[in-house]
Amino acid sequence: MEIKEVFKKEKDLIEKEIEVKGWIRKHRKQKEIGFIDLSDGTTIKQIQIVYDKKLKDFDEIQKIHFGSSIKVKGILKKERDIELHAKEIILIGDCSEDYPIQPKKHSREFLREQAYLRPRTTLFQAVFRVRSVASMAIHDYFQKEGYVYLHAPLFTASDCEGAGEMFRVTTLDLEKIKETGKIDYEDEFFGKKVGLSVSSQFEGETFAQAFSKVYTFGPSFRADKSHTPYHVAEFWHVEPEVAFCDLDGIMDIGEDVLKYVIKYVLKHAKDEMKFLDERVEKGLIKKLKKVLKEPFKRVTYKECIDILKQSKIDFEFTPEYGSDISKEHEKYLTEYFDCPTYITMWPKELKSFYMKEKEDGTVYGADLELPGIGEVYGMSQREDSYELLLERMKKLDMKIEDYEWYLKLRKYGSCERSGFGIGFDRLLMYLTGIESIKDVIPYPRSHRSCDY
Repeated sequence: MEIKEVFKKEKDLIEKEIEVKGWIRKHRKQKEIGFIDLSDGTTIKQIQIVYDKKLKDFDEIQKIHFGSSIKVKGILKKERDIELHAKEIILIGDCSEDYPIQPKKHSREFLREQAYLRPRTTLFQAVFRVRSVASMAIHDYFQKEGYVYLHAPLFTASDCEGAGEMFRVTTLDLEKIKETGKIDYEDEFFGKKVGLSVSSQFEGETFAQAFSKVYTFGPSFRADKSHTPYHVAEFWHVEPEVAFCDLDGIMDIGEDVLKYVIKYVLKHAKDEMKFLDERVEKGLIKKLKKVLKEPFKRVTYKECIDILKQSKIDFEFTPEYGSDISKEHEKYLTEYFDCPTYITMWPKELKSFYMKEKEDGTVYGADLELPGIGEVYGMSQREDSYELLLERMKKLDMKIEDYEWYLKLRKYGSCERSGFGIGFDRLLMYLTGIESIKDVIPYPRSHRSCDY
């Protein structure tokens, strides 16, 4: 029987014989009695196994190591908490004494080095179950709202963001290239220069002009050498695209999605969220419930720069009109507004070429900033005019032929449309209170780090 079911049906199981299997999380040995905390991963809760000298193999059971897998048959009892009084304990898989995850407090940095074992700790069982639940919440929201789920390609010849951070994919002999100094893309597997996708936006736009509402949810890749708690090379990306929708409409959807995910996680991961509230971020649940009660703030880029300049804070990067908003600025602004905040109407020079422009040189775009995390969403109304988008691309000296198909969308029944991208892993940082993005991803990939 799964341990989750034992706790769920405990009233009906008291004084009955049951069998459970799992891994030893604690093993406290005394002369006449022993106690084992057993986990099978179906719940964050552990069931306490009690055994004594009445068992014929008591001495052998006391030798079973922490981390071993066992099978237990016994009678379920209710003391202060439920306990399984063992009639039989069978060793399934022993755990050697050099097991790195010992029953003591380990730093998250140490556990990151043991990524293949850290899911066995209570902290990461909580984090990764919340990740699973939040993933389901994303799908649940969009499916209920009638979106089509698009499986976008990971190989692409288009750099959506145009930032030059694509990972290049090759089947060529690199040693030969090193010798000759020449690359012939005709010899490539795809016959052209190809990389890993930084975003599924372009593919989403094509499907939005057929289905009206679509979303993608999968990995994206950035060859970003940043060494911060917020950056990794491989991350999970949620990207809806909606036809006949302007910037205000897509901001409404973005707010709706976040509130839905929070409600879903609080409902379906109660034990995990309680643990994270107690052990990781005090007041986490209260913070998330507060988000549900208030509308998100919407302020313009110019208003934000005004606030930063008037703050009299000695920022490392001086806030100036026309300059980007740095992490320290985001921190100040989210604390200033004390709620999720959309920063809208950015100068076009700071944003991607596909965003719809206003006459004043700003774009119909917005970033959603979350307190303690910073930017989690990036969104915009897409330019729907062929001529205006072509003109913008020429000004940026882009290779028009590489984006010809994307341009043609504006010739074949174009319409007003908008979309956004959620950095799912950053969202998980906000939901769990975890300070590093590397601790909400099962196997994080970052600059100079690709273990396991």
